[in-house]
Amino acid sequence: MLLSSFFRQLPARLRSLETTTTAVFLVRWLLISVLIGVLAGSASAFFLIALDWATDWREQQPWVLALLPVAGLGIGLAYHYFGKQAVRGNNLLLEEIHTPRTLIPLRLVPLVLGGTLATHLFGGSAGREGTAVQMGGALADQLTRLLRLRPRDRRLLLIAGMSAGFASVFGTPLAGAVFGLEVFLLGAIRYDAVLPAFLAAISADLVTRAWGVGHTQYPQLAAFPITPLGLGCTLLAGALFGLVARSFAALTHWFSRQFGRIAYAPLRPVVGGVLLVGIVWASGTTRYIGLGIPVIVEAFQGPLGPSDFAWKLFLTALTLGCGFKGGEVTPLFFIGAALGSALAVVLPLPVALLAAMGFVAVFAGAANTPLACLLMGLELFGVQGAVYLAVACVVAYLFSGHRGIYGAQVIGQAKHLRYGRQQGKRLNEL
Repeated sequence: MLLSSFFRQLPARLRSLETTTTAVFLVRWLLISVLIGVLAGSASAFFLIALDWATDWREQQPWVLALLPVAGLGIGLAYHYFGKQAVRGNNLLLEEIHTPRTLIPLRLVPLVLGGTLATHLFGGSAGREGTAVQMGGALADQLTRLLRLRPRDRRLLLIAGMSAGFASVFGTPLAGAVFGLEVFLLGAIRYDAVLPAFLAAISADLVTRAWGVGHTQYPQLAAFPITPLGLGCTLLAGALFGLVARSFAALTHWFSRQFGRIAYAPLRPVVGGVLLVGIVWASGTTRYIGLGIPVIVEAFQGPLGPSDFAWKLFLTALTLGCGFKGGEVTPLFFIGAALGSALAVVLPLPVALLAAMGFVAVFAGAANTPLACLLMGLELFGVQGAVYLAVACVVAYLFSGHRGIYGAQVIGQAKHLRYGRQQGKRLNEL
């Protein structure tokens, strides 16, 4: 890059100054991160607008659910014949951070974008985080050759791209930055990527908002005193959130293995689509398909039934396990908020606080990113419930064990001392 060439031309004594090196690093990654933010933020803005349109149209045309198996065939064929390694999705990004081999193919962007929109348009139960993170990572990685970056810089580039995608799709720049730093290495953070991750996340969020795209507004939590009873209830709820997160990851992987027995990959989402259509029609409600944001908002207003989180957990695991595209995070928000809301019937805590705790804690357990989830809770719900949100996220993280939705995560620091021998292994190796 031009900045690197300029740095090499400086006198040796000036180059050796720590402040000069830091300044060059700052300016260099400021420029790169802003470029990543523009790319990821613009992609997320288009995606969110298209996703809103797809959701609204599906709600007005309920008959379209019958075409879900056809959509599954289209997605399956596209990934089978054009996807190649792109079929690994978020895990591909994590693998390239750990052991860089080749650039993330740019075709990943239209594939995951089209696949996710088709999944939502025809009634699959999925999220949006995976799409945004994959687009952010793939677009950022294209800068590797364009800017002739070194392999060590490519890791920072991918982390920044993932942070930008996450931040822009949820409107949470702090959580997005830490998510990119935390997600690929369980129990550890790569601090040399802190600056690129934060700059890219903030830039992407600003760009998405500049396109006029808004985000769901959740209620701000009211002040609630910190008491031994309240903390005890939070410990119990956090354990439940962690076990549910572990169950979601296990069920999703189980469905993936079962559908993997179908030799011809494009038929997997077809069979899964038929099952989904049958289940939704038999249940007589479309409450649990799509993102489910209206139900998430409802969870903060009053206790939900105990079956709401279970239905969403099952349908999302089936949708993603059979090969439809999308993310896991928004469904995890649904599952956690619904479970927390249901617990308000038996735990002496405000329903909104329990829903917020479940919202972030189930995600913390499933993605193994407790710090990012805490920051997300603070950005979305305010600081009044910070202690309760923190305890719930940490306990859920511990109780989910060495399991998670991202099989390519490497255990950097075991959650418990007795599992120290598992350090250095990927979750899908356990």
